[in-house]
Amino acid sequence: MTAPTPVLTSRRAWIGFGVLLVGTFMSLLDTTIVNVALETIRGSLDTDEATIAWIISGYALAFGLVLIPAGRLGDRFGHKWVFFTGLAVFTAASLWCGLASGPLELVIARVVQGIGGGLFFPAVTAFAQLLFAPRDRGKAFAVMGAVIGVSSALGPIVGGLLIEALGDETGWRWIFAVNVPIGVLALVAVVLFVPQVGGGEKSYVDGVGLVLLAGGITAILVPLIQGQDEGWPVWTFVSFAGGVILLVAFWFWESRLAARGVTPLVHPHLFSHRQFTGGTVLAMIYFGSFTSIFFCIALLWQAGLQHSALETGLVTIPFALANVVGAALSDKLANSLGRGVLAIGTALVTIGLGATWLVLLLTPAPDLNGFELIAPLALAGFGNGLFIAPNARFIVATVDRSEAGSASGVIGTVQRIGSAIGIAVVSSVLFAIADLDGIGDDIGAAIAGGEHANPDAAASAVLAEHFLPAATSAIAVSTALAAISFLLVWTLPKRVSLH
Repeated sequence: MTAPTPVLTSRRAWIGFGVLLVGTFMSLLDTTIVNVALETIRGSLDTDEATIAWIISGYALAFGLVLIPAGRLGDRFGHKWVFFTGLAVFTAASLWCGLASGPLELVIARVVQGIGGGLFFPAVTAFAQLLFAPRDRGKAFAVMGAVIGVSSALGPIVGGLLIEALGDETGWRWIFAVNVPIGVLALVAVVLFVPQVGGGEKSYVDGVGLVLLAGGITAILVPLIQGQDEGWPVWTFVSFAGGVILLVAFWFWESRLAARGVTPLVHPHLFSHRQFTGGTVLAMIYFGSFTSIFFCIALLWQAGLQHSALETGLVTIPFALANVVGAALSDKLANSLGRGVLAIGTALVTIGLGATWLVLLLTPAPDLNGFELIAPLALAGFGNGLFIAPNARFIVATVDRSEAGSASGVIGTVQRIGSAIGIAVVSSVLFAIADLDGIGDDIGAAIAGGEHANPDAAASAVLAEHFLPAATSAIAVSTALAAISFLLVWTLPKRVSLH
């Protein structure tokens, strides 16, 4: 029997929800704060290119795969204690990341951190639905959206400030460790202030389906990240094929469960709605597009152009601030323009990324100072804000009301998988063109040629020559994905009820 939702005063509901938003802030801050630390991690731990990609992709993939079963666990054991467990795992893994002594250990810790984030994130949405009366629910989701926007905006700056203040060797460790004191205080606050809601439902957790899905996606992701670095050996193609086979097996398993009347991890019936299928593809491709640009810019600015982590964080601020503005306007514009707000958002992102690509293509490396990217990144950020908030609701509206919960879980998972795959594809393009194996010889030739004032100047010039065209090509891939997203918007319904 499902536990009844407690009757709370408005003040108690907001205090409890505020505690939950601390976890939301931490998990989303970690998606952007790490980008500015990638180069310092690469130098500190002597990592290869593939490991850098895994630090981002591993977190996103683990986060996404846990979202759906986490919601089911909340229904069964209560959302409060699933949130508490997820936050505890996230906090402990943050400490582990900060103490990691090698690249493999850091990647594993990031995967565990992603599992923790994926465990507690669905509980926040569940509490927003369960703690508030319908008239206050929209305000709760608006506050949650603001927290998401602000945490994403602060990530690059907070990361840059920590590395600037504490140095390359220690600073990157504190971008993870800073979560520990906040997480411990939040855990105490969860016990004291967050009510128990949900629990008691006999919900089935599809462990076999989760293993097949995770195995299939990972088998595809591994060669995407490792293949370029290792010269695309035979095992990469075997892994691709194995991933496809596992995903086909996942589909048959889910269909079998549904036929038996058991709730599967992903209900195949959802994809009988043509618009929902188009919407999930849209979500995957779009998230692959916009999340990968920060990866490119961070590596170009630090590894290629030799700027500091703080300077790198400042370059991305126009995107982040404009994103907050776009998100604040998105609900009102969605009500008046319907699907048009998503079309405008993806169009602005495509134009902004295209303009970023053009700036990098036409501007010599010595002349790049970041000011040229203010307008393009602000345009892309504003478009991203218009798209992110309403897109899931438009996709969910394509299915029956009774399927809305399952559809929401699928969309959240697909978004994170899209981010992981986007980073994998873009990193392969970037590192293939950068040709880091040849940098040492090129620096030696530049020094021997005597065309530069000193060896440091020669090394800087060679690094820029390798990274600028690589980042330009990688951002072209992101732009193309954004353009595909614009076309897929038209598969969604013209108008939906957003409240």
